[in-house]
Amino acid sequence: MLYVIKRILATIPVMVVVALFVFFIIRLGPGDPASVIAGDYATAEDIEEIRIKLGLADPIHIQMGKWMVQLASGDLGHSYHSNLQVTTLISQRLEPTLLLAASTILLTIIVAIPLGTIAAYKAGSWIDKFVMVFSVAGFSIPVFVLGYILVYFFAMELRWLPVQGYKSPFEFGFLPFLRHITMPAVTLSVIYIALISRMTRASVVEVLNEDYVRTARAKGQSEFKILLRHALRNAAVPIVTVLGISVALMIGGVVVTESVYNVPGLGRLVLDAVLARDYGVIQGLILFFSFIYIFINLIIDLSYTFIDPRIRY
Repeated sequence: MLYVIKRILATIPVMVVVALFVFFIIRLGPGDPASVIAGDYATAEDIEEIRIKLGLADPIHIQMGKWMVQLASGDLGHSYHSNLQVTTLISQRLEPTLLLAASTILLTIIVAIPLGTIAAYKAGSWIDKFVMVFSVAGFSIPVFVLGYILVYFFAMELRWLPVQGYKSPFEFGFLPFLRHITMPAVTLSVIYIALISRMTRASVVEVLNEDYVRTARAKGQSEFKILLRHALRNAAVPIVTVLGISVALMIGGVVVTESVYNVPGLGRLVLDAVLARDYGVIQGLILFFSFIYIFINLIIDLSYTFIDPRIRY
């Protein structure tokens, strides 16, 4: 428990550094939200009036001070365009992103771990070579390219699945949700299946060469039991580590995937905010994603004690 408290307290300075970095890096970039809001035909006076109203005309240190005070009170800021709180915008867009991420993780685990385990057991065979080729291909194909390929074949040619959109399972039922989430989840999961299957193979191959595995075989245990109880369990720590990193890195893939399939989640919100130079939304979302990343890393660290009893904090 003490370790958890220390890790949570350690996130505070990390979040402060992230907040400062985000604040300055956004304002150093080109573009002005006041110009975007004012439109193409606005005069310089109109733009300056909007800047004053939004507080963008204040010195940079005053803007930063106001924002840090907001963060200290739990306020992530507000949108310059819709004037809604960032927390409100996140709550409106959170469901599609969470369900897309959950579907991707589930599909990745179901496919990648058995695939990597079989490849390790059949090391050097055609199955092993197929997994290695798939891993290279999965890393090589960009997410948006794979997305458009799936849309062309499964939506436009075969007409099995809808081209774009999202249907909430709580509002429209599970089947419409499944039809709309299948292609985005497959698109997003390919690169993670390639990564985790390769890591699983490497970890299981290493464990299968250990003495205790040879002892288990000498005792007459079945190969399935050896793979499940001895090999996969002892290879779980690096697999879980990579899985946790993949979940954290999924944020970038979500932005592209939601844009391709027009899913109204946090990824689309990020893209819209960047295009509109909406400083408040960009800052709030990056901090939110940073917190999720830190939280996932904490969960992964704590899971080690359950996977391997020898690990203690």
